[in-house]
Amino acid sequence: MMIKKICCLGAGYVGGPTCTVIALKCPDIQVVVVDKSETRIQQWNSAILPIYEPGLDEAVKKSRGRNLFFSTDVDSAIKEADLIFISVNTPTKTYGFGKGRAADLRYVEAAARRIAEVAVGKKIVVEKSTVPVKAAESINKILRANMRPNVSFQVLSNPEFLAEGSAVNDLLNPDRILIGGDQTSEGKEAIEKLCWVYKHWIPEKKIITMNTWSSELSKLAANAFLAQRISSINAISAVCEATGACVSEVAHAVGTDSRIGPKFLQASVGFGGSCFQKDVLNLVYLCECLNLPEVANYWYQVIEMNQFQRTRFVRRITEKLFNTVTDKKIAIFGFAFKKDTGDTRESAAIYVCKHLLEEGAHLSIYDPKVNAQQIIHDLTRPDITEEPEKVLQLLSFHQTPYSASEGAHAVVICTEWDEFLHLDYKKIYNSMLKPAFLFDGRKMLNVEELLAIGFQVETIGRKTTRNNVNRGVADCIL
Repeated sequence: MMIKKICCLGAGYVGGPTCTVIALKCPDIQVVVVDKSETRIQQWNSAILPIYEPGLDEAVKKSRGRNLFFSTDVDSAIKEADLIFISVNTPTKTYGFGKGRAADLRYVEAAARRIAEVAVGKKIVVEKSTVPVKAAESINKILRANMRPNVSFQVLSNPEFLAEGSAVNDLLNPDRILIGGDQTSEGKEAIEKLCWVYKHWIPEKKIITMNTWSSELSKLAANAFLAQRISSINAISAVCEATGACVSEVAHAVGTDSRIGPKFLQASVGFGGSCFQKDVLNLVYLCECLNLPEVANYWYQVIEMNQFQRTRFVRRITEKLFNTVTDKKIAIFGFAFKKDTGDTRESAAIYVCKHLLEEGAHLSIYDPKVNAQQIIHDLTRPDITEEPEKVLQLLSFHQTPYSASEGAHAVVICTEWDEFLHLDYKKIYNSMLKPAFLFDGRKMLNVEELLAIGFQVETIGRKTTRNNVNRGVADCIL
């Protein structure tokens, strides 16, 4: 039953934190995380890690050099490992059949072929990346087609359920661990060996085993359901703004229903991150391939509503700023897709900035964890702009929210960083041009307090008025 050595192919947002926690909780197992990127591996071996997650620095320091290692020697790690995680990138295809929907599995295939080429002895290969249903079957075919004498493989599915910003806690205290594999005696033995690893710190009742296809589909379904809830409350937020209802009150009323529950009913400018959109689109493509167009269209509306929410928010900004933002300075507070992470993949801020830049606005951007180089990369991508030189002329980057908002016509909150709750908004207001606008895309600030300072406030899911300018009263108009 013993697993003595684990290798992880891919030192990204999944592989790095996952293997760090495994090493932390399983001191008797040697864990080696490998990647072809020398720069990334150097960062994992340095004082400044390539990704930010609360608690990750401390966990790495406790295990690195003891039983946790980061290396570019892929072949040696594969040869020595009893169990191999595949944690490589699986982006949405940008070309060919399935463009914009299907997962690009080139890196998964490359990993499988590398394993087949150099592996010796018995190996358990575990797909950790989010993949389409039957991806494990494809990995199995590649491994078996290239199998050499005295080498054998078992392929398992063990999808990750990590929320960026809480990944370490999610790994330490997961809702469940899913492990799928062949329902043969060899497959069940491999499943039990991976279960044994997790049982070092996770109660057995939280470890769920199933067939491979069910495990793969469960990951897509879980993220699709969560994304659907966000798009649903965002759709209601549009109705609230048009009628005068308060989306917070509606969400509370809906969330108290025990059949529904309160989680993921926080209206915002839209969801982002590496998983939700990618996984929903993957599910859409799967349904299209299975000739289920009605099901595909149903899930695609989740993505459409998310895009509508972003566009609607920017239109509201433009309308309130007297129908033009050309040459106006707008401060962007937050660029990461959510708080407590430096990840910007599919961040709502990218698309908010894209539309504002297209209108000729000057953007001054502040984010505590996202550097200027990353922001420039995101806003000058070919799918975002055809005029990267013009974009660069319209951008400025700041070390504090106070310098970012100085002389601005408006402040736009795109990420719900906790520090934005405690800023001196009186100081910010005094430094801005008047009338000073504040657009709360995360519905996190006290509207009445901001109105009392003097701001013109617009927040998601609420129709804000100034019936009493002197007292700054904001009401939901029925």
